[in-house]
Amino acid sequence: MEVVDIRPMLAPLISFVCAGLVFATGRAAFWRRFWSLAAAVAKLAVVMSMLPGALRGTVYVFKLVDFTPGVGLGFRADALGMFFAVVSSTLWIFTTIYAIGYMEREHSRMRFFGFFALCVSTTVGIAFAENLLTLFLFYETLTICTYPLVIHEETPEAFKAGRKYLTYTLIGGAFVLIGTVVVYNLTGTLSLAHPGILTSSIDTGTLGLLFVALIAGFGVKAAIMPLHGWLPSAMVAPTPVSALLHAVAVVKAGAFGVLRVIYNVFGVELLRDLPFAHVLAYLAAFTIVTASFIALFQDNIKRRLAYSTISQLSYIVLGAALLTPLAATAAIVHIANQAFAKITMFFVAGAIQRTTGKTCVHELAGIGYRMPYTMAAFTIAALSFIGVPLFAGFVTKWYLSLGALEAGDWWFVVVLIASALLNAAYWLPIVYLAYFKAPPGTTMRVAEARPTLLVPTLICAGYVLLLGTTANVPGMPFSLARAAVQFVFGM
Repeated sequence: MEVVDIRPMLAPLISFVCAGLVFATGRAAFWRRFWSLAAAVAKLAVVMSMLPGALRGTVYVFKLVDFTPGVGLGFRADALGMFFAVVSSTLWIFTTIYAIGYMEREHSRMRFFGFFALCVSTTVGIAFAENLLTLFLFYETLTICTYPLVIHEETPEAFKAGRKYLTYTLIGGAFVLIGTVVVYNLTGTLSLAHPGILTSSIDTGTLGLLFVALIAGFGVKAAIMPLHGWLPSAMVAPTPVSALLHAVAVVKAGAFGVLRVIYNVFGVELLRDLPFAHVLAYLAAFTIVTASFIALFQDNIKRRLAYSTISQLSYIVLGAALLTPLAATAAIVHIANQAFAKITMFFVAGAIQRTTGKTCVHELAGIGYRMPYTMAAFTIAALSFIGVPLFAGFVTKWYLSLGALEAGDWWFVVVLIASALLNAAYWLPIVYLAYFKAPPGTTMRVAEARPTLLVPTLICAGYVLLLGTTANVPGMPFSLARAAVQFVFGM
Protein backbone atom coordinates (compact mmCIF):
# COMPACT_ATOMS: atom_id res chain seq x y z
CA MET A 1 0.00 0.00 0.00
CA GLU A 2 1.37 3.41 -1.02
CA VAL A 3 0.75 6.47 1.14
CA VAL A 4 1.58 10.06 0.20
CA ASP A 5 3.81 11.41 2.97
CA ILE A 6 6.37 14.20 3.18
CA ARG A 7 8.74 12.28 5.47
CA PRO A 8 10.79 10.60 2.69
CA MET A 9 11.74 14.10 1.51
CA LEU A 10 12.01 15.53 5.01
CA ALA A 11 14.71 13.03 6.03
CA PRO A 12 17.38 14.23 3.54
CA LEU A 13 16.19 17.83 3.91
CA ILE A 14 17.09 17.83 7.62
CA SER A 15 20.76 17.19 6.90
CA PHE A 16 20.74 19.76 4.10
CA VAL A 17 19.38 22.40 6.50
CA CYS A 18 21.94 21.28 9.08
CA ALA A 19 24.73 21.93 6.59
CA GLY A 20 23.42 25.44 5.97
CA LEU A 21 23.26 26.14 9.70
CA VAL A 22 26.78 24.81 10.23
CA PHE A 23 28.13 27.04 7.47
CA ALA A 24 26.23 30.00 8.96
CA THR A 25 27.22 29.51 12.61
CA GLY A 26 30.02 26.96 12.45
CA ARG A 27 32.80 29.24 13.66
CA ALA A 28 31.23 28.89 17.09
CA ALA A 29 32.09 25.38 18.28
CA PHE A 30 28.96 25.06 20.42
CA TRP A 31 26.57 25.76 17.58
CA ARG A 32 28.49 23.60 15.13
CA ARG A 33 28.20 20.67 17.51
CA PHE A 34 24.60 21.47 18.45
CA TRP A 35 23.32 21.59 14.87
CA SER A 36 25.24 18.47 13.88
CA LEU A 37 23.91 16.39 16.77
CA ALA A 38 20.39 17.85 16.66
CA ALA A 39 20.08 17.09 12.94
CA ALA A 40 21.42 13.56 13.42
CA VAL A 41 18.81 12.84 16.11
CA ALA A 42 16.00 14.50 14.14
CA LYS A 43 16.85 12.57 10.97
CA LEU A 44 16.90 9.25 12.79
CA ALA A 45 13.56 10.09 14.44
CA VAL A 46 11.96 10.83 11.06
CA VAL A 47 13.32 7.65 9.49
CA MET A 48 12.38 5.47 12.45
CA SER A 49 8.86 6.93 12.52
CA MET A 50 8.28 5.22 9.14
CA LEU A 51 9.69 1.88 10.28
CA PRO A 52 6.49 0.37 11.79
CA GLY A 53 4.57 1.14 8.62
CA ALA A 54 7.35 -0.18 6.39
CA LEU A 55 7.35 -3.47 8.31
CA ARG A 56 3.60 -3.73 7.65
CA GLY A 57 4.15 -3.22 3.92
CA THR A 58 3.37 0.50 3.70
CA VAL A 59 5.38 2.48 1.13
CA TYR A 60 5.65 6.23 1.70
CA VAL A 61 5.86 8.37 -1.45
CA PHE A 62 6.23 12.08 -2.15
CA LYS A 63 6.48 13.76 -5.56
CA LEU A 64 8.35 17.07 -5.37
CA VAL A 65 8.43 18.32 -8.96
CA ASP A 66 8.14 17.09 -12.55
CA PHE A 67 10.71 18.46 -15.00
CA THR A 68 8.92 16.87 -17.94
CA PRO A 69 5.96 14.47 -17.94
CA GLY A 70 7.03 11.38 -16.02
CA VAL A 71 10.51 12.70 -15.21
CA GLY A 72 11.13 14.59 -11.99
CA LEU A 73 12.23 14.54 -8.38
CA GLY A 74 10.36 11.97 -6.35
CA PHE A 75 10.89 10.16 -3.07
CA ARG A 76 9.80 6.66 -2.12
CA ALA A 77 10.48 4.88 1.17
CA ASP A 78 10.08 1.19 0.37
CA ALA A 79 11.56 -1.68 2.40
CA LEU A 80 14.93 -1.67 0.61
CA GLY A 81 15.31 2.10 0.83
CA MET A 82 14.23 2.06 4.47
CA PHE A 83 16.87 -0.54 5.28
CA PHE A 84 19.64 1.66 3.83
CA ALA A 85 18.22 4.79 5.46
CA VAL A 86 17.92 3.20 8.91
CA VAL A 87 21.55 2.05 8.76
CA SER A 88 22.97 5.36 7.53
CA SER A 89 20.85 7.49 9.90
CA THR A 90 21.82 5.38 12.91
CA LEU A 91 25.51 5.46 12.04
CA TRP A 92 25.44 9.21 11.43
CA ILE A 93 24.77 9.84 15.12
CA PHE A 94 27.76 7.78 16.23
CA THR A 95 30.00 9.15 13.48
CA THR A 96 29.07 12.72 14.40
CA ILE A 97 29.92 12.18 18.07
CA TYR A 98 33.18 10.52 17.07
CA ALA A 99 34.03 13.29 14.62
CA ILE A 100 33.47 15.98 17.26
CA GLY A 101 36.08 14.34 19.45
CA TYR A 102 38.48 13.42 16.66
CA MET A 103 38.46 16.79 14.89
CA GLU A 104 38.80 18.91 18.05
CA ARG A 105 42.23 20.29 17.13
CA GLU A 106 41.87 20.10 13.36
CA HIS A 107 41.63 23.05 10.99
CA SER A 108 38.60 24.02 8.85
CA ARG A 109 36.07 22.33 11.11
CA MET A 110 33.19 24.43 9.80
CA ARG A 111 33.88 23.20 6.27
CA PHE A 112 34.32 19.65 7.50
CA PHE A 113 31.03 19.40 9.42
CA GLY A 114 29.09 21.30 6.76
CA PHE A 115 30.07 18.92 3.98
CA PHE A 116 29.79 16.01 6.38
CA ALA A 117 26.09 16.85 6.80
CA LEU A 118 25.63 17.26 3.05
CA CYS A 119 27.06 13.78 2.48
CA VAL A 120 24.54 12.19 4.79
CA SER A 121 21.73 14.23 3.24
CA THR A 122 22.57 12.89 -0.21
CA THR A 123 22.93 9.34 1.14
CA VAL A 124 19.40 9.30 2.53
CA GLY A 125 18.25 10.94 -0.71
CA ILE A 126 19.73 7.97 -2.58
CA ALA A 127 17.94 5.58 -0.24
CA PHE A 128 14.57 7.24 -0.84
CA ALA A 129 14.94 8.03 -4.56
CA GLU A 130 11.73 7.13 -6.37
CA ASN A 131 13.30 7.04 -9.82
CA LEU A 132 16.65 6.73 -11.56
CA LEU A 133 16.94 10.47 -12.21
CA THR A 134 16.52 11.33 -8.53
CA LEU A 135 18.99 8.59 -7.67
CA PHE A 136 21.50 9.97 -10.19
CA LEU A 137 21.20 13.55 -8.92
CA PHE A 138 21.82 12.56 -5.31
CA TYR A 139 24.54 10.12 -6.39
CA GLU A 140 26.49 12.86 -8.16
CA THR A 141 25.89 15.37 -5.39
CA LEU A 142 27.41 12.86 -2.99
CA THR A 143 30.55 12.79 -5.14
CA ILE A 144 30.90 16.57 -5.06
CA CYS A 145 30.18 16.88 -1.33
CA THR A 146 32.68 14.18 -0.41
CA TYR A 147 35.59 15.76 -2.30
CA PRO A 148 36.29 18.52 0.31
CA LEU A 149 36.39 15.82 2.98
CA VAL A 150 38.85 13.65 1.07
CA ILE A 151 41.25 16.59 0.60
CA HIS A 152 40.70 17.94 4.12
CA GLU A 153 44.38 17.68 5.11
CA GLU A 154 45.29 19.86 2.08
CA THR A 155 48.59 18.06 1.54
CA PRO A 156 49.92 17.15 -1.92
CA GLU A 157 48.99 13.52 -1.19
CA ALA A 158 45.46 14.55 -0.21
CA PHE A 159 44.97 16.64 -3.35
CA LYS A 160 46.27 13.77 -5.49
CA ALA A 161 43.84 11.38 -3.79
CA GLY A 162 41.02 13.89 -4.32
CA ARG A 163 41.75 14.17 -8.04
CA LYS A 164 41.80 10.40 -8.34
CA TYR A 165 38.53 10.15 -6.42
CA LEU A 166 36.83 12.69 -8.66
CA THR A 167 38.14 11.10 -11.85
CA TYR A 168 36.84 7.66 -10.95
CA THR A 169 33.50 8.73 -9.49
CA LEU A 170 32.57 11.38 -12.06
CA ILE A 171 33.25 8.95 -14.90
CA GLY A 172 31.10 6.44 -13.03
CA GLY A 173 28.37 9.04 -12.72
CA ALA A 174 28.54 9.68 -16.47
CA PHE A 175 27.84 5.99 -17.10
CA VAL A 176 24.86 6.14 -14.73
CA LEU A 177 23.51 9.16 -16.62
CA ILE A 178 23.92 7.42 -19.98
CA GLY A 179 22.15 4.36 -18.62
CA THR A 180 19.35 6.51 -17.20
CA VAL A 181 18.73 8.17 -20.57
CA VAL A 182 18.71 4.83 -22.38
CA VAL A 183 16.30 3.29 -19.86
CA TYR A 184 13.86 6.17 -20.34
CA ASN A 185 14.17 5.93 -24.12
CA LEU A 186 13.41 2.20 -24.02
CA THR A 187 10.61 2.17 -21.44
CA GLY A 188 9.23 5.70 -21.07
CA THR A 189 9.71 5.53 -17.31
CA LEU A 190 12.48 5.79 -14.72
CA SER A 191 10.43 4.58 -11.75
CA LEU A 192 12.01 2.28 -9.19
CA ALA A 193 8.62 1.25 -7.84
CA HIS A 194 8.52 -2.03 -9.78
CA PRO A 195 10.50 -5.30 -9.66
CA GLY A 196 11.97 -4.61 -13.09
CA ILE A 197 10.94 -2.13 -15.80
CA LEU A 198 12.90 -3.56 -18.74
CA THR A 199 11.43 -6.40 -20.82
CA SER A 200 12.71 -9.30 -22.88
CA SER A 201 11.38 -7.65 -26.04
CA ILE A 202 14.42 -5.35 -25.99
CA ASP A 203 17.44 -6.47 -28.01
CA THR A 204 19.87 -8.57 -25.92
CA GLY A 205 22.86 -6.55 -27.11
CA THR A 206 21.21 -3.33 -25.98
CA LEU A 207 20.36 -4.86 -22.63
CA GLY A 208 23.96 -6.02 -22.25
CA LEU A 209 25.42 -2.59 -22.93
CA LEU A 210 22.90 -1.02 -20.58
CA PHE A 211 23.76 -3.51 -17.83
CA VAL A 212 27.47 -2.77 -18.23
CA ALA A 213 26.90 0.99 -18.16
CA LEU A 214 24.76 1.01 -15.02
CA ILE A 215 26.77 -1.60 -13.10
CA ALA A 216 30.04 0.12 -14.00
CA GLY A 217 28.61 3.48 -12.97
CA PHE A 218 27.52 2.28 -9.56
CA GLY A 219 30.34 -0.25 -9.36
CA VAL A 220 32.94 2.51 -9.10
CA LYS A 221 31.70 3.51 -5.66
CA ALA A 222 30.99 -0.13 -4.81
CA ALA A 223 34.72 -0.66 -5.54
CA ILE A 224 34.23 -3.69 -7.80
CA MET A 225 37.63 -4.60 -9.22
CA PRO A 226 39.12 -3.13 -11.38
CA LEU A 227 37.13 0.03 -10.52
CA HIS A 228 38.46 0.21 -6.95
CA GLY A 229 41.64 2.27 -7.36
CA TRP A 230 40.33 5.44 -5.74
CA LEU A 231 39.43 3.80 -2.43
CA PRO A 232 42.85 2.95 -0.93
CA SER A 233 44.15 6.37 -2.02
CA ALA A 234 41.29 8.13 -0.21
CA MET A 235 42.59 6.80 3.12
CA VAL A 236 44.64 10.01 3.45
CA ALA A 237 41.42 11.64 4.70
CA PRO A 238 40.76 11.97 8.47
CA THR A 239 39.42 8.81 10.09
CA PRO A 240 35.80 10.07 10.43
CA VAL A 241 35.84 10.64 6.67
CA SER A 242 37.20 7.14 6.10
CA ALA A 243 34.39 5.81 8.27
CA LEU A 244 31.90 7.88 6.25
CA LEU A 245 33.34 6.55 2.97
CA HIS A 246 33.40 2.90 4.04
CA ALA A 247 30.34 2.43 6.22
CA VAL A 248 27.79 5.23 6.00
CA ALA A 249 27.77 6.84 2.60
CA VAL A 250 29.90 6.49 -0.50
CA VAL A 251 30.63 2.80 -0.96
CA LYS A 252 27.20 1.86 0.35
CA ALA A 253 25.63 4.22 -2.19
CA GLY A 254 27.40 2.29 -4.92
CA ALA A 255 26.33 -1.09 -3.57
CA PHE A 256 22.76 0.17 -3.10
CA GLY A 257 22.77 1.40 -6.71
CA VAL A 258 23.79 -2.07 -7.89
CA LEU A 259 20.85 -3.54 -5.96
CA ARG A 260 18.44 -1.08 -7.56
CA VAL A 261 19.76 -1.89 -11.05
CA ILE A 262 19.40 -5.65 -10.55
CA TYR A 263 16.10 -5.67 -8.67
CA ASN A 264 14.22 -2.58 -9.92
CA VAL A 265 15.59 -1.74 -13.37
CA PHE A 266 16.23 -5.20 -14.87
CA GLY A 267 14.35 -7.42 -12.46
CA VAL A 268 15.10 -10.97 -11.39
CA GLU A 269 12.91 -12.67 -14.01
CA LEU A 270 14.60 -10.89 -16.93
CA LEU A 271 18.14 -11.44 -15.63
CA ARG A 272 17.52 -15.16 -15.13
CA ASP A 273 17.13 -15.42 -18.90
CA LEU A 274 20.35 -13.47 -19.57
CA PRO A 275 24.00 -14.26 -18.73
CA PHE A 276 24.86 -10.82 -17.33
CA ALA A 277 24.21 -11.43 -13.64
CA HIS A 278 26.26 -14.62 -13.65
CA VAL A 279 29.24 -12.76 -15.11
CA LEU A 280 28.82 -10.13 -12.38
CA ALA A 281 28.79 -12.89 -9.75
CA TYR A 282 32.14 -14.19 -11.04
CA LEU A 283 33.57 -10.65 -10.96
CA ALA A 284 32.33 -10.21 -7.38
CA ALA A 285 33.90 -13.52 -6.35
CA PHE A 286 37.19 -12.43 -7.92
CA THR A 287 37.03 -9.15 -6.01
CA ILE A 288 36.26 -10.89 -2.71
CA VAL A 289 39.30 -13.15 -2.89
CA THR A 290 41.78 -10.80 -4.58
CA ALA A 291 41.14 -7.81 -2.30
CA SER A 292 41.43 -10.05 0.76
CA PHE A 293 44.74 -11.41 -0.52
CA ILE A 294 46.09 -7.89 -1.08
CA ALA A 295 44.97 -6.89 2.43
CA LEU A 296 47.32 -9.52 3.86
CA PHE A 297 50.32 -7.43 2.81
CA GLN A 298 49.13 -4.01 4.01
CA ASP A 299 50.98 -2.80 7.11
CA ASN A 300 49.14 0.52 7.32
CA ILE A 301 45.98 -0.15 9.32
CA LYS A 302 43.68 2.04 7.23
CA ARG A 303 44.94 0.56 3.94
CA ARG A 304 44.29 -2.94 5.28
CA LEU A 305 40.81 -1.75 6.19
CA ALA A 306 40.38 -0.29 2.70
CA TYR A 307 41.10 -3.57 0.93
CA SER A 308 38.89 -5.37 3.41
CA THR A 309 36.08 -2.99 2.45
CA ILE A 310 36.62 -3.72 -1.25
CA SER A 311 36.26 -7.42 -0.50
CA GLN A 312 33.28 -7.08 1.82
CA LEU A 313 31.30 -4.86 -0.55
CA SER A 314 31.37 -7.60 -3.17
CA TYR A 315 29.47 -9.86 -0.77
CA ILE A 316 26.55 -7.50 -1.46
CA VAL A 317 27.15 -7.61 -5.21
CA LEU A 318 27.50 -11.41 -5.23
CA GLY A 319 24.32 -11.87 -3.20
CA ALA A 320 22.36 -9.69 -5.61
CA ALA A 321 23.83 -11.34 -8.72
CA LEU A 322 22.91 -14.88 -7.61
CA LEU A 323 19.22 -13.99 -8.13
CA THR A 324 17.82 -16.18 -5.34
CA PRO A 325 15.76 -15.07 -2.31
CA LEU A 326 18.26 -16.33 0.27
CA ALA A 327 21.22 -14.70 -1.48
CA ALA A 328 19.24 -11.47 -1.85
CA THR A 329 18.53 -11.55 1.89
CA ALA A 330 22.27 -11.84 2.53
CA ALA A 331 23.03 -8.96 0.15
CA ILE A 332 20.62 -6.59 1.86
CA VAL A 333 21.47 -7.62 5.41
CA HIS A 334 25.18 -7.20 4.70
CA ILE A 335 24.61 -3.47 4.15
CA ALA A 336 24.14 -3.28 7.93
CA ASN A 337 26.48 -6.09 8.97
CA GLN A 338 29.44 -4.68 7.06
CA ALA A 339 28.64 -1.11 8.04
CA PHE A 340 28.66 -1.59 11.81
CA ALA A 341 31.68 -3.89 11.84
CA LYS A 342 33.72 -1.71 9.49
CA ILE A 343 32.90 1.56 11.22
CA THR A 344 33.94 -0.08 14.49
CA MET A 345 37.33 -0.89 12.99
CA PHE A 346 37.83 2.61 11.62
CA PHE A 347 36.86 4.10 14.97
CA VAL A 348 39.46 1.83 16.59
CA ALA A 349 42.13 2.86 14.07
CA GLY A 350 41.39 6.54 14.70
CA ALA A 351 41.37 6.12 18.48
CA ILE A 352 44.75 4.37 18.38
CA GLN A 353 46.20 7.03 16.10
CA ARG A 354 44.91 9.89 18.25
CA THR A 355 45.98 8.26 21.54
CA THR A 356 49.31 6.66 20.63
CA GLY A 357 50.26 8.01 17.22
CA LYS A 358 50.49 4.47 15.82
CA THR A 359 49.18 3.84 12.30
CA CYS A 360 50.78 0.52 11.30
CA VAL A 361 50.03 -3.07 12.21
CA HIS A 362 53.58 -3.88 13.33
CA GLU A 363 53.35 -1.10 15.94
CA LEU A 364 50.40 -2.63 17.77
CA ALA A 365 52.25 -5.01 20.10
CA GLY A 366 50.65 -4.78 23.53
CA ILE A 367 48.00 -2.25 22.51
CA GLY A 368 45.37 -4.54 24.03
CA TYR A 369 46.82 -3.89 27.48
CA ARG A 370 46.89 -0.13 27.01
CA MET A 371 43.48 0.15 25.30
CA PRO A 372 41.57 -2.98 26.38
CA TYR A 373 38.05 -1.76 25.60
CA THR A 374 39.06 -0.35 22.24
CA MET A 375 40.74 -3.59 21.20
CA ALA A 376 37.81 -5.64 22.52
CA ALA A 377 35.63 -3.72 20.05
CA PHE A 378 38.15 -4.42 17.28
CA THR A 379 38.14 -8.14 18.14
CA ILE A 380 34.34 -8.28 17.91
CA ALA A 381 34.44 -6.68 14.45
CA ALA A 382 37.25 -9.00 13.34
CA LEU A 383 35.34 -12.12 14.42
CA SER A 384 32.31 -10.80 12.54
CA PHE A 385 34.25 -10.44 9.29
CA ILE A 386 35.70 -13.92 9.71
CA GLY A 387 32.14 -15.24 10.09
CA VAL A 388 32.17 -16.65 13.61
CA PRO A 389 28.64 -17.59 14.85
CA LEU A 390 26.85 -15.06 17.10
CA PHE A 391 28.47 -12.18 15.18
CA ALA A 392 26.81 -10.23 12.36
CA GLY A 393 29.09 -11.49 9.60
CA PHE A 394 28.04 -15.09 10.22
CA VAL A 395 24.46 -14.23 9.27
CA THR A 396 25.66 -12.86 5.93
CA LYS A 397 27.87 -15.86 5.14
CA TRP A 398 25.18 -18.35 6.19
CA TYR A 399 22.46 -16.91 3.97
CA LEU A 400 24.85 -16.21 1.12
CA SER A 401 26.04 -19.84 1.20
CA LEU A 402 22.45 -21.07 1.23
CA GLY A 403 21.66 -18.71 -1.63
CA ALA A 404 24.58 -20.02 -3.68
CA LEU A 405 23.40 -23.60 -3.15
CA GLU A 406 19.85 -22.50 -4.00
CA ALA A 407 21.20 -21.16 -7.30
CA GLY A 408 23.14 -24.37 -7.96
CA ASP A 409 26.47 -22.54 -7.79
CA TRP A 410 28.16 -24.49 -5.00
CA TRP A 411 31.62 -23.22 -5.85
CA PHE A 412 30.70 -19.77 -4.50
CA VAL A 413 30.55 -21.46 -1.09
CA VAL A 414 34.21 -22.35 -1.62
CA VAL A 415 34.87 -18.66 -2.34
CA LEU A 416 33.20 -17.70 0.94
CA ILE A 417 35.26 -20.26 2.86
CA ALA A 418 38.45 -18.93 1.25
CA SER A 419 37.38 -15.39 2.14
CA ALA A 420 36.78 -16.39 5.77
CA LEU A 421 40.27 -17.93 5.97
CA LEU A 422 41.85 -14.85 4.43
CA ASN A 423 39.96 -12.61 6.85
CA ALA A 424 41.30 -14.68 9.70
CA ALA A 425 44.80 -14.40 8.23
CA TYR A 426 44.84 -10.60 8.23
CA TRP A 427 42.70 -9.80 11.30
CA LEU A 428 43.79 -12.37 13.88
CA PRO A 429 47.49 -11.38 13.76
CA ILE A 430 46.44 -7.92 14.93
CA VAL A 431 44.50 -9.45 17.82
CA TYR A 432 47.52 -11.64 18.64
CA LEU A 433 49.88 -8.65 18.60
CA ALA A 434 47.53 -6.65 20.78
CA TYR A 435 47.12 -9.24 23.53
CA PHE A 436 50.07 -11.62 23.35
CA LYS A 437 53.07 -9.58 22.16
CA ALA A 438 53.60 -6.84 24.73
CA PRO A 439 56.90 -5.02 24.07
CA PRO A 440 59.61 -6.49 26.38
CA GLY A 441 60.87 -4.37 29.24
CA THR A 442 57.92 -1.96 29.26
CA THR A 443 55.07 -1.46 31.68
CA MET A 444 51.73 -1.11 29.92
CA ARG A 445 49.13 1.02 31.68
CA VAL A 446 45.52 1.52 30.66
CA ALA A 447 45.12 4.73 28.66
CA GLU A 448 41.94 4.60 26.59
CA ALA A 449 40.90 7.23 24.08
CA ARG A 450 38.65 10.08 25.22
CA PRO A 451 34.95 9.18 25.71
CA THR A 452 33.83 10.84 22.47
CA LEU A 453 36.03 8.33 20.62
CA LEU A 454 35.56 5.30 22.85
CA VAL A 455 31.79 5.32 23.47
CA PRO A 456 30.70 5.33 19.77
CA THR A 457 33.22 2.55 19.15
CA LEU A 458 31.78 0.35 21.89
CA ILE A 459 28.18 1.00 20.84
CA CYS A 460 28.89 0.06 17.23
CA ALA A 461 30.66 -3.10 18.40
CA GLY A 462 27.58 -3.86 20.47
CA TYR A 463 25.47 -3.56 17.32
CA VAL A 464 27.68 -6.17 15.64
CA LEU A 465 26.73 -8.60 18.39
CA LEU A 466 23.09 -7.50 18.31
CA LEU A 467 22.78 -8.03 14.55
CA GLY A 468 24.36 -11.44 14.89
CA THR A 469 22.03 -12.70 17.61
CA THR A 470 18.64 -11.13 16.80
CA ALA A 471 18.16 -11.87 13.10
CA ASN A 472 14.81 -13.54 13.69
CA VAL A 473 13.49 -11.02 16.21
CA PRO A 474 10.49 -9.11 14.76
CA GLY A 475 11.20 -5.46 14.07
CA MET A 476 14.96 -5.88 13.67
CA PRO A 477 16.63 -4.87 10.36
CA PHE A 478 16.39 -8.46 9.15
CA SER A 479 12.61 -8.03 8.98
CA LEU A 480 13.02 -5.13 6.54
CA ALA A 481 15.38 -7.21 4.41
CA ARG A 482 12.80 -9.98 4.22
CA ALA A 483 10.09 -7.49 3.23
CA ALA A 484 12.32 -6.17 0.42
CA VAL A 485 13.06 -9.70 -0.81
CA GLN A 486 9.36 -10.60 -0.80
CA PHE A 487 8.64 -7.58 -3.04
CA VAL A 488 11.51 -8.30 -5.44
CA PHE A 489 10.68 -12.00 -5.86
CA GLY A 490 6.89 -11.64 -5.64
CA MET A 491 6.71 -13.91 -2.60
